[in-house]
This record gives sequence, C-alpha cells and structure tokens, in this order.
Amino acid sequence: MHLKHLKLTMLAAGLAFAGVAHAALPAANPFAAPSTLPLQYPAFDRIGDADYAPAFDEGMKEQAAEIAKIANSKAAPTFDNTIVAMERSGRLLNRVSTVFFSLNGANTNDTLQALDRVLAPKLSAHSDAIRLNAKLYARVKALYDKRAKLGLDAESAYLLERYHTDFVRAGARLSAADKDKLKAYNAKLAELQTAFAQNVLKEMNASALVVDTKEELDGMSDAAIAKAAGDAKARGLEGKYAVPVVNTTGQAPLSVLTNRATRERLLAASMARGSRGGEFDNRELVLQLAKLRAERAALLGYASHAAYQLEDQTAKNTDAVNALLADFAQPAVRNARREAADIQKVIDAGQGSNGFQLAAQDWQFYADKVSKERYAFDQNELKPYFELDSVLENGVFFAANKVFGLTFKERKDLPVYQADVRVWDVYDADGKQLAIFIGDFYARGNKRGGAWMNAYVSQTKLLGTQPVIANHLNIPKPANGEPTLLTYDEVRTAFHEFGHALHGMFSNVQYPRFSGTRVPRDFVEFPSQVNEMWATWPEILNNYAKHHQTGAPMPKALLNKVLAAAKFNEGQRTTEYLAAAILDQKWHQLKAGQVPGDVLAFEAQALKEAGVDFAPVPPRYRTTYFSHVFSGGYSAGYYGYLWAEKLDADTVDWFKENGGLSRKNGDWFRQKLLSKGGTMDAMQMFREFRGRDAKVEPLLERRGLND
Repeated sequence: MHLKHLKLTMLAAGLAFAGVAHAALPAANPFAAPSTLPLQYPAFDRIGDADYAPAFDEGMKEQAAEIAKIANSKAAPTFDNTIVAMERSGRLLNRVSTVFFSLNGANTNDTLQALDRVLAPKLSAHSDAIRLNAKLYARVKALYDKRAKLGLDAESAYLLERYHTDFVRAGARLSAADKDKLKAYNAKLAELQTAFAQNVLKEMNASALVVDTKEELDGMSDAAIAKAAGDAKARGLEGKYAVPVVNTTGQAPLSVLTNRATRERLLAASMARGSRGGEFDNRELVLQLAKLRAERAALLGYASHAAYQLEDQTAKNTDAVNALLADFAQPAVRNARREAADIQKVIDAGQGSNGFQLAAQDWQFYADKVSKERYAFDQNELKPYFELDSVLENGVFFAANKVFGLTFKERKDLPVYQADVRVWDVYDADGKQLAIFIGDFYARGNKRGGAWMNAYVSQTKLLGTQPVIANHLNIPKPANGEPTLLTYDEVRTAFHEFGHALHGMFSNVQYPRFSGTRVPRDFVEFPSQVNEMWATWPEILNNYAKHHQTGAPMPKALLNKVLAAAKFNEGQRTTEYLAAAILDQKWHQLKAGQVPGDVLAFEAQALKEAGVDFAPVPPRYRTTYFSHVFSGGYSAGYYGYLWAEKLDADTVDWFKENGGLSRKNGDWFRQKLLSKGGTMDAMQMFREFRGRDAKVEPLLERRGLND
C-alpha cells in the first residue's frame, strides 16, 4: 500500500515542495529552507525532535498568510493568481509534514507521538481555515463557472475542477454556523484517529504471547526461539519466551507451531487487541469515530460517511461497493469451506479417534500440510531461495530494468534516520537521474505494522522537483551474521510496494495536486498490484530465486509447484479480506442514530448478515485494531484492494496478450497510466490504456472463484 497516514489530505492541493527560508524560523532549523542535498533529499542527520514544532507553527502561519493574500486580493481572480498561487503555497509546511509523518510511522518515539496528538487538531483547523474561507471559495467558484472560456490546457482545466470539488466537499457552501460545527467535528476526529493509531502501536509493543518452556514453541526455528528468549529478557522475563503479536489477525508463527494450545493462545491474544480493557482499549474510540463521521456526513448532506467518501472514488456509491463485496462473498466462503474440509481430513488422519474440529488457530498450520501433500512442497522450502538482497537487486530492480529501462546505484553518502535504511539513485533509460529511492525493510518496535510507500519529495514541473520515494516493509531482522530470508508473501510485498514507488517515480505532471499516487483511493493500489506479476515471471524469478548458500537456482520443479499452488487457500484469503472490507462498510454506512453500543456484538452481527461469519476464518482485521479505516485514511475504502485488483488482473492479461516482459509494454503502461498521476478521471485513464473497461473474469479466474 502507499502512504496511508496522509494527515494533510485536505491540504494536499495547497502544499508545494520548494521555497526560501522564512525570516521567523531560524536558519539553523533544517526545515527553514529546502534541503541542499541531491533532489532535496531530507537532511536526516540535521533533523532533531525539537525542530518539528516550530517548523509546523511557522509553516501554518506562512501558508495562512499566503492564502489570505490570495483570498483578499483586489485583482479579479485568474487561474494563475488563485489556483496556481494555492499550488505554490505551503512550502515550509510541506517540508516539515512529509518528514514528520513519515518518521512518525517508520521511526517514532514518545516525543513524536506526543507532538502528533497536539498537531492533529491544529492541522485540522488549519485545513478548515483554507477550505472554509468564503472569499477564497468565491474566487475558485468564479473561475469554475467560466471555466469553458479560460482556454486552459487539459491538466489545468482538470485542476480547476478538482479544486472546486475539494472546496465543496470540504464544506465551503455551508452556513457560518454549520462551518463552525464542521470545524469542531474535524478537530475531534483528528484527535480520536490519532489516539486509535497510537493505541494500536503501543499495544503491539506492550503485548506478546509469553510461554515458560522452549517446548511450547516447538516448530519454530532455533533462531526464532532464541529471539523469543531475547524478547522475553528485554521485557524482564528472564528464562521465558515472548512472541510479539503484530499487525493482522493471523500471526506468522501459527503456520509452524506444533503445540495447539500455544497456537490457540497466540491467536486469542491477537484477536483480543483493543478490546480487553485497560489503556489500549479502542472500543469507545470506535463508537465515537463512527458517530462523529456519520454526523459530519449528514451535515455535509450525505446519507452516511461511506456515501461521502465513495462519491469521490471510482466506485462512486455504496451500491457499487456492496454489490462487489456481495458478488465475492458467497463463492469465497464456499471455497473456504471446501478448503476447511480438506484440512479436516488431514487433522482426522493424523489424530485418529482423538481428532478435533478445525479452528482458526489451526488453519495455517494444517493448510501448509495440505499444500505439502497436494503440491509436494511447503513454504519453508522456498525461503533459502529468497534472500533479501537478491530479491531486491536481482528481482525487483531487475524487473524494473527489463520493463522500464531503469538502473540503480546504491549510495552510502546520504544521511539516513536509522542504520538499516538504504538509499539508491535511480536512472532512467536515457541515463538521466529520475529519482532517489529509500528502502526501510526491517521491522522495529517503533515502526508501525504493514508495508507502505511515501514520497519525501514529489515530482512537479511547476516547482521543478524530482521524486524522493521510500518503501517500508516489516521483515523480521535476523541475528547478526544470518541472511535475511523472506517468505513468499514478503517477496510479493516487496514487488507490490515497489509498484507504488514506480507510480511516484514516473510521475510527469505540472501541478503538485496531481503528483504520483494522488489518485482516488480505490485506484491507488492498482499499479502496485500489477507489479506483483513480475515476482513469479520466469525470467525474473530465475534471476533472483537462487539458494543463498550455493547460488543454485530454484529447481524448476519447485517453481512449477509454486505456480500450481497459486490458487491454493484462496478461499480463506479472500474470505478474511472480505470480512474486513465488509466491516468497514457496515460501520461507515451507519447513520449517527444507528451507531450501536457494543462494538463486538455489532461486528458479529455484521459478519453474519453478510454471510462471511465462518469461524475458522476470522476477519483479516477486527474492528478494534483496524488501523486502515479508523486511523489510516482508508475509512469506507478498504474494498479498494479488491476493486483495484479487478483492474490489475485485467492488466496482467493485457501484458500477456501483448508479449509479456518487454520495454514496449512497459513504456505504454508508463505513458498512459503511471506517468499521469491524478491528471484525469482514473477510469478514463484505464480505458485509454486498456482500450476498454475492465472485465471481472480475470480476477475470478485468479482467485479460483469462477467455478
């Protein structure tokens, strides 16, 4: 996924990326002027925790003055003195916000988290002051009303349309009294969303499955058990073993732990997050967020928060999303039940008369046994062939070279915010530097879960800037001297996130508002999901999947088994995703008066009504740790992964129909889609690339749901 914690969504159109020092901020502050490093790469070695607050304060003051000058101008509004002027505003604020929110996700600490809580309502108020400025909106509307007569080029015309839409959706047409209500809603929501996110992270760091004996962790590798002993010692539990609980409902050790009681305890700890009482309990926050979002939507004239959110996405309305999710729910659960029956046979065969009924904690452990029996391999056979450097340089980068002509050169001279972070110059096919790429691959206790991309500097012709793009993964760091061996899912994630990076790097737009991944939320995952195809493309995989000790290529027979198993367990994966996406919609299609009093009871009823309440397959995220939608910018938008995958699967078919791995295909994809950012309607962009609307059949085939 791309950067999910976009705290300044309402300001995105008004933030720019270069400028001069402001007199009120001391020159010693690293944000006072653009970085002098290549491509304005952040001077991480000069940035201290104390630098952020004054830069934010001055950045907001500076942009407020810039906006006031535009709004109060005596000159008649023109595209340049109003729209372009807003695009140029907020340079200091953008410099500090891009670094702060990136590092608060990737390398946070108590100081940054405390500042985040303070900033949330301030930035919300700052955004409201811009979008609810009556004089400013009057200038935008005057231009919008005569847009056909302005003689604008296509990108500029679309920018004007988007500004008008942004202002209207932000409440510019409300009465003064209603604007005050809206400001109060926005400030409170910003505060609650920040609190939810911090609870999730703090509980992740504070909680772990603790066991007394090594035998209880049977099945885990010696290195993993040693790490568990070290984690326990760090928690003051010498002689015990601690297994952290992270991110999704499913936990990686569930696939290897032989002790069923240990598996049960681990999954129970995961599913209880945010709902077990105490300081990290998120249930009351969920109810407040759902109610306030619904009330805000009603104030703006919408039936629900989901209706408000979806109007500005490619799906457009809740009916379209509900239909998509419903179409997949029945076949997904049907396939999951078939998979469960296969797993139960393995359990019964192994346990005899003492067998037990499959439960959620057993799924991955026994699914791997089914896979091994059916395809004669297990996931652990793959890891020796997936060493991080080889996956990255001989896989991800190699594919980008073959498809787009890119080359990469690692550099050690630029500062980084953490010792494991790495940096590369990225060169285009013509040899000119295109971007700088930052890779932050390892998990840390002060790093949020999941994987994401963000832009420290975005491409824009208006300001003459080139991209500085970062990818973040959460790969467990091995012991010193040990190789970093990835799971197949981690390999796929590396390709996925680099797809977002390519979207940012290839941006070729005039205005900051449209740069890179600034596209509708349900479209943004599409290019990154397309990039996953190269992970198993034979020419690419053969180049990187080599044994980390011997250098021997992955045996063709093993590769064939991997490809044959591609649809295996897809019922479970689709069902757990759909359950989470449906929960997102159920919460956000409520009216304020419909918000329940019991979070977990509502969750259970919502899953039952949707037909996805299959106990062996719990939701990928339960409500109380569903950061995507309660703090991460994906509210009413988690369906977007499936929506985007429909476009992705059809695009993969296009590549195959046109010869697959080739510069010709890559250049067409780049020209028609990756380079355009948000400069036009997203679905029209897809149609111009594909020559037609997307078909759903390729996705049904991919997920094994077309029978």
